[in-house]
Amino acid sequence: MAHLQIADSDSGQVRSVFEESVETYFESGSQSSNWRVLFESNEFIWFSERDNWGHLYLYDLSSGTLKHQITSGFWNVTVLYEVDEEGRQLYFRGSVDGAVDPYYQTLYVSDFDSKALVNLTPEPLNHVINWSQSGLYFSDVYSTPSIPPQAALRNQAGERVLDLGEADISALIAQGWVAPIAFSVKARDQLSDLYGLMYKPSNFDDTLKYPVLNYLYPGPQSGSVGSRSFRSARADKQALAELGFIVVEVDAMGTPGRSKSFHDAYYGDMGDNGLPDQVAMIRQLGARYAWMDLDNIGIWGHSGGGFASTAGLLRYPEFYKVAVSGAGNHDNRNYEDDWGEKWQGLLVEYPETNPEDVSSSQSNPDKPIAKTNYDSQANQLLVDNLQGKLLLAHGLMDDNVHPSNTFLVVDALIKADKDFDMFVLPSATHGFGNRRFFMQRRWDYFVQHLKHVSPPSDFVFSDNIR
Repeated sequence: MAHLQIADSDSGQVRSVFEESVETYFESGSQSSNWRVLFESNEFIWFSERDNWGHLYLYDLSSGTLKHQITSGFWNVTVLYEVDEEGRQLYFRGSVDGAVDPYYQTLYVSDFDSKALVNLTPEPLNHVINWSQSGLYFSDVYSTPSIPPQAALRNQAGERVLDLGEADISALIAQGWVAPIAFSVKARDQLSDLYGLMYKPSNFDDTLKYPVLNYLYPGPQSGSVGSRSFRSARADKQALAELGFIVVEVDAMGTPGRSKSFHDAYYGDMGDNGLPDQVAMIRQLGARYAWMDLDNIGIWGHSGGGFASTAGLLRYPEFYKVAVSGAGNHDNRNYEDDWGEKWQGLLVEYPETNPEDVSSSQSNPDKPIAKTNYDSQANQLLVDNLQGKLLLAHGLMDDNVHPSNTFLVVDALIKADKDFDMFVLPSATHGFGNRRFFMQRRWDYFVQHLKHVSPPSDFVFSDNIR
């Protein structure tokens, strides 16, 4: 439940103005707190997903009653930049209904009385906005993962005041750079569209079969793909493609940037991790492209992605053959309580007679009985399912996800007499995924176990890699 309260700094009195409750969790904006108190007009602007999309509403500050909804439609307000009380206009960034990619962002201005809405950055690309302190101008850098950025200075009307340049990527192309390929597929529900990126080798040959690597980050506070802006490199995904893989990533259900129901897809079941959508995505792409080898699929991720990649190998043992999992929060009872409570709910202990099965299936009486509502997301309770090759890694100085999360899985694997591989990095904190040492071991592991060849022993990173 969210409350708006006004405190008098002189008297110390606090007045409750408004409250909103949500069955799952309330957010005041996916990328910023999108509410404003307007003392001069005795109003406030409130962000809510009550109609399944993130929109702005105008309220009376004295009574807390709704005046009207300012924005509406099958799209989201993401960042509220500027509110002009005198002119009764507001400027905000949001998605575009009907865009090629619904994650693309644009800048809008709206009259918050008449609800007139104007797109100030109409180019059909992803716009990154920086608002000036004066509120009179903004810089606009627009691009896509495959189109290099252009930059312009614009005024409040969206008019181009100054062209700030265009990125020259000729040197990148000369070095063999290739752009990722955007794609869309259907989600698990066979209705929702999912959007992702594919990375192919620069020497791609459609007469060959390529093993598939699935990068994922399940969120739920963000997705796998990240920014839709241009980047010269997206971690080591293209590097892995150059080793002879097709690399894919998609923003699954359960991640933000879409509708509230899309984001809530697996609320209370964090073990889901969006994996049904990852599997559906690969199967659909495999049906489109004969050069994807669906008999050799690997999965990897870090942090929440480490949790999810291990879960992928354990929950879909016939589908994923190899997993590399870094710094995973493998049981959210062993992670920050605010994290688990937001996405999984408060801990509930079941009576011993509870029929709930860890795998949400009653078909196998040999599987353990769930003792709490958190058992279904705990990777250490699924290790009996391990068939493929698993590489676990964790830094002993991790100040985000405690190494004990990985050790829970390791202990269970040992007790189950399962083969696995592990790296412990004594001086590493949480973000070691792109360190040279671990990056190379990740490459080696996939080459060895999916391409079934020995990686080179004399490989050395070039000096421009850090």
